[in-house]
Amino acid sequence: MRRFNFLFDELDANQNRDGFSWTASRLGDKLGAEKIGASLYELAEGQRTFPYHYHHGVEEWLYVLSGAPLLRTPDGERTLRPGDLACFNSGPRGAHVITGPGRVLIFSANAAPSIAVYPDSDKVGARPGSREDNLNFRRADAVDYWDGE
Repeated sequence: MRRFNFLFDELDANQNRDGFSWTASRLGDKLGAEKIGASLYELAEGQRTFPYHYHHGVEEWLYVLSGAPLLRTPDGERTLRPGDLACFNSGPRGAHVITGPGRVLIFSANAAPSIAVYPDSDKVGARPGSREDNLNFRRADAVDYWDGE
């Protein structure tokens, strides 16, 4: 049986992008999971995990381990505290962004394919399988179904 300790094991991934800097570990990969994924993120003050988004075909859960992260959803913003658990349903009502400071665990149903929608930037992301296959498009670039036929 594989294991990961939230308190003592090292986070082995980094992202350093303005406003989206974090350290993390993909726990589903570490545990050999097939159906459920989870990632642990350490966020500094004002840093976000990802842009405001929601998924079609994927549900996510957020668990706060430490800190006071700010959660934005369609219902507004609220500061979370350790022990808080939130569910982001599939579809627009599940839109969310998490802003640090804090250490948060995000669980995902890992469905492929799936679609991610980014309302603030009006983009759509196709998630056919591996992260390397992800495709993002602006909705303004949409074409008619019969275009090119």
